Amino acid sequence: MHLILLTAWTVLWFVVVEPHGGFSWHYLRTGGALIYQGDAGDGSGGLNLYAHHPELQMGPLSFLTAGLFNPFPEATGQLLAAALMSLLGLVIVVLAGRSAAHHFLGTGTNHQRLRQRVLIAGLAFIPMWIEVAVRFGHLDDVLALFFTALAVRAVTRGNPALTGICLALAMDSKPTALAFLPLLLALPREKWLRAGLWCAGLVALAWLPFFLGAPQSFAAAKFAIPNHPASALRRLGVGDPETPGWDRPAQAALGLALGSVAVWRGRWAAVVLLGANARIVLDPSVYTYYTASVLLGTLLWDVIGQRRLVPWWSWLALLILYGSVFAVPDDAARGLIRLAFVAVSTAYVLFWPVRERGRRGQGRRRPPARTDEGPAHEGPMGGPGTGPWPGPAPTPGAGPPAGR
Repeated sequence: MHLILLTAWTVLWFVVVEPHGGFSWHYLRTGGALIYQGDAGDGSGGLNLYAHHPELQMGPLSFLTAGLFNPFPEATGQLLAAALMSLLGLVIVVLAGRSAAHHFLGTGTNHQRLRQRVLIAGLAFIPMWIEVAVRFGHLDDVLALFFTALAVRAVTRGNPALTGICLALAMDSKPTALAFLPLLLALPREKWLRAGLWCAGLVALAWLPFFLGAPQSFAAAKFAIPNHPASALRRLGVGDPETPGWDRPAQAALGLALGSVAVWRGRWAAVVLLGANARIVLDPSVYTYYTASVLLGTLLWDVIGQRRLVPWWSWLALLILYGSVFAVPDDAARGLIRLAFVAVSTAYVLFWPVRERGRRGQGRRRPPARTDEGPAHEGPMGGPGTGPWPGPAPTPGAGPPAGR
């Protein structure tokens, strides 16, 4: 039933937003045409794409995917892409639920309550997903977040190769996904090397041909956008009219540092939220679709990182970051709100006591524990839970990941 409700909720938002959507789809359509152009045309396509079009800040995988819609008439291609991207939002909610169910095997978790958490958090996640997928048509963000959700699923299953592959595909879709790399550290330590090699190899395979074939492609990393008065960056005292040269490296470094601390603290489920926080606190722009990455982070934290029935961080993020765009007219006030959300949510997920946290650096799942959540039931997506279900019972203490 919760999947039926989430599907209906997604369709409703799609129908409302789609007639006015596709705000940024032309970037993907242009890049999709150029990347398949090769040596044809004016020479600005193929491996020269980033050298000649530094404004196209998406990853090569996003352009390769977007190009598949170009044979259709523009309006039809945009509609099909928006529908596919909307569907991926539902898949992400399912992945979050399955990841949580697998993660909590052997802990006495009530999976009926977990299913309810997925539903409530998903109801907050979907509107922001439609914002990025339909209103803006940012296929790069969609793919990056989708592959990140797949990486989280791989982490809970202790699969190093799949974790590395999915994180690489996320970065091949959008470079800002680099901030989610600490998810690799949530695997048992003996699996870090394998996961890291898979990740590094696929990232190199996607990006190196552009930088080796057209060294001018490095200029794309210096592409600057205006520093908006409502940005948290302004509230931090950075008054540069455009993106400072140090800003993008600082975003990546902050995201990697916060994510690594989260894993060390046993809060690996907060890695995506912290990486998204690092982006919005140091980004000079304030596009609403940025909030989708925060909502994925709160979704994962609410269903995996804690056991409260009401996933209030997802709704706080939606109301504070998205609601303030419409309810608060003053730019400076909105910047302070963004800064405050990042500060409070980061401090909370890193330092607020979490019940039954595993030992730091532990390479196995926490052992079964008594909880106040009642008897266990089937997993939230129709899969195995910790209660009666067909097949062998889960082994207490089995499974990934480290860093709990």
